[in-house]
Amino acid sequence: MNSYFQLTLCFCLLAGNVFSQNSNPILPTSGLCAHRGAMETHPENTIPAFQVAISSGAQMIEFDVWLSKDLEMIVMHDETVDRTTDGRGEISGMTLAEIKKLDAGSWKSADFEGVLVPTLEEVLEIMPYNIWLNIHIKGEGELPAMVAELVKKQNRLHQAFLASSLKGARKAQKSVPEMMICNMDRQNSTEAYVKGTLRAGTEFIQLRDWGDTYTIEQLKSLKNAGVKMNYFKANALAEIKKMLADGIDFPLVNDIVLFMKSAEELGIKPVVPQFDLNLKD
Repeated sequence: MNSYFQLTLCFCLLAGNVFSQNSNPILPTSGLCAHRGAMETHPENTIPAFQVAISSGAQMIEFDVWLSKDLEMIVMHDETVDRTTDGRGEISGMTLAEIKKLDAGSWKSADFEGVLVPTLEEVLEIMPYNIWLNIHIKGEGELPAMVAELVKKQNRLHQAFLASSLKGARKAQKSVPEMMICNMDRQNSTEAYVKGTLRAGTEFIQLRDWGDTYTIEQLKSLKNAGVKMNYFKANALAEIKKMLADGIDFPLVNDIVLFMKSAEELGIKPVVPQFDLNLKD
């Protein structure tokens, strides 16, 4: 039995027994976001990458969603399957059945041979209820509304938000008004981006280095408006420390396993996953 399948078996046993709780989920107020799961050590945007991010105590997990030819919601970063599978072609030109025939693990390591491309439904099924789910919408069309509807169906509205354009956000919220949004309409400066987000009234913003990176005044304006701040991305412990000290809520990191080992030094608490939902009305 290779290491991937050993990990999967162990994770399933834990999810069904050890972490089952009967309490309301409390979401982290700050911490680290696992960019595409544990993408540094595992094949990005796959179930094992998400499982390791969860077991490491990540406070947020980011992943990407596209629509297949037969309108299935596929979790993958790129527009094509070329880079992260043994196949070739655009996701929008392939059916789910065709995508499910691909090996999405061997490109990373032989240990992950046989790992499949997951659907959004499959990803949501393995997620705990007490971490943030950063769902990056790739493409417009009907996808934002479809994702929002599935999030609602799976009882994930308290923790999931769509990272999308404001146009996509409107489509999602027309179908599911309570769907949370991270504004991804990035303009030509951090100042314009912050002001646009404040005008839109979204729950999240994802900052990044424009060359004129954020100011403390901008962060205070977002904080005062109740906007949670993600930042793409942090590559070193010193960067994470500075971002958290400045008020950034969730820096995105590629190596969640490495950086969560420094959780105490960063002043953040690893999440103990909760796989049972018991929300009060």
